[in-house]
Amino acid sequence: MSHALAPMPLPDASLPDHGGGVDGAALQFGGGRGDWLDLSTGINPLPYPVGDIAPVAWATLPDKAAQEALLAAARALWRVPEGAAVLAAPGASALIALLPLLAVPGIVDIPSPTYNEHGRAFQAAGWAFGTGGARVLVHPNNPDGRLWQASDLGADQSGGLTVIDESFCDVMPEASLIGQAVRPGVVVLKSFGKFWGLAGLRLGFAIGDPVLIARLAQLLGPWPVSGPALQIGARALADRAWADTTRARLAADALRLDALVGAPLVGGTSLFRLYDVGDAALAQEALARHHIWTRIFPYSSRWLRLGLPGTAADWARLETALPDMPR
Repeated sequence: MSHALAPMPLPDASLPDHGGGVDGAALQFGGGRGDWLDLSTGINPLPYPVGDIAPVAWATLPDKAAQEALLAAARALWRVPEGAAVLAAPGASALIALLPLLAVPGIVDIPSPTYNEHGRAFQAAGWAFGTGGARVLVHPNNPDGRLWQASDLGADQSGGLTVIDESFCDVMPEASLIGQAVRPGVVVLKSFGKFWGLAGLRLGFAIGDPVLIARLAQLLGPWPVSGPALQIGARALADRAWADTTRARLAADALRLDALVGAPLVGGTSLFRLYDVGDAALAQEALARHHIWTRIFPYSSRWLRLGLPGTAADWARLETALPDMPR
């Protein structure tokens, strides 16, 4: 992959550059939260069935055995190389906020366009944007699905901070760069909420340089992950049959969405699709009048991102609304 990408501009907290926000959309376009179909995120709309949760998981502090079971399941699923450490956290966002604290502030290279959560965190910690120094590679990238290669990390083994954000990589595990987690200075992020569709559980993982992972653990403090999340996470990560079936369904549904929308495809993953719709703001507004929320971006007036509908009723609802979207 070329490194000719421009460095990320300074994040602007006033610009809408995150999924969700249905409550705000409802204030503008009417309806209650339950009236809306939220396609603004890349979350699997048919989540993993959580099953029964042991009462002790709610009533006591998380125990060491439950934590170790979750980490063992994570190591097995993601084939974490020996020598890399694994840490569970209350969501990938919690880790993103802490990553800039792992090195002395300097220059961070965040190839754009990409989502600005990393940029905001580094900026808040006193970092400047440019080339050289620390790096953040979103893999696959959000919103266009671009992939990086191991060769993009270069041969430098000096240990400069490198973040590989694989929040959406579980739809394509063969593309994972988890093998790079043994390199000094590397931290690979994994999001549980996206692929397993349980964003409200708040579970994420940092995998990599044991020195940096230990520092993250210190910053998070004791018991960062709830007992129910430990139990559900371990169960879900070990369920390979569900994961295989889900990947196949998501791939088929992504192609179905492409055919339904009919706009030029810019990129994406099987959890979200990015389209060139000409005027993204008008397209978003047209769908919002049907109480369907989508995502637009401050760096492109043409790009509209849609997540996948889940139920037959959701698909029918989108199909009904799409003719009102300007082309």
